[in-house]
Amino acid sequence: MSIQNDIKTSQNDFHTISNLLGDALSQFSKLFQNEVDLAKAELGEKAQEVLAAMGLIAAGAILVIPAVVMALFALSAALIASGWSQTLSYLISAAVAAGVGGALFAVGINRLQAGRLVPHETMGQLEKDKEAMKEMVR
Repeated sequence: MSIQNDIKTSQNDFHTISNLLGDALSQFSKLFQNEVDLAKAELGEKAQEVLAAMGLIAAGAILVIPAVVMALFALSAALIASGWSQTLSYLISAAVAAGVGGALFAVGINRLQAGRLVPHETMGQLEKDKEAMKEMVR
C-alpha cells in the first residue's frame, strides 16, 4: 500500500509542478506580449520624433534659403567694395556657404543616428523579463 501511495503522491506532485510550470510559461507569454506592445508604442513615438525633426529641417531650409542668398550677396558686395575681384568675392561667399551648410548637414545627420532611435526602455525591460523567467524556471 505504501508504494501505491508513493506513486499517487509522485503523480500529484508531477501534476502540481507541471501546472506551476504551465502557469509560469503562460504568465511569461503575457508579459512578453506586453513588452512587444510597449516596443511598438515606443517605436511609434520615435517615428513621430523623426518625422517632426524632418519637418523642422525642411521648414527651416525653405525659410533660410532666401536669407542665406541675400547674406552671401552682401558678403560679396562688401568684398568687392573693399577692392577684391568680383570672381574671388563670389568664390569666398560660396566657400562660406558650403562650410555653414556642411556643418548644419552634419548636425542633422547626427540627430538621426540609429543609436538615438533605439527603444532603450523596452530593451532594458526585456532583459529584466529574461532574468525573471530564468528565476521562475529554477
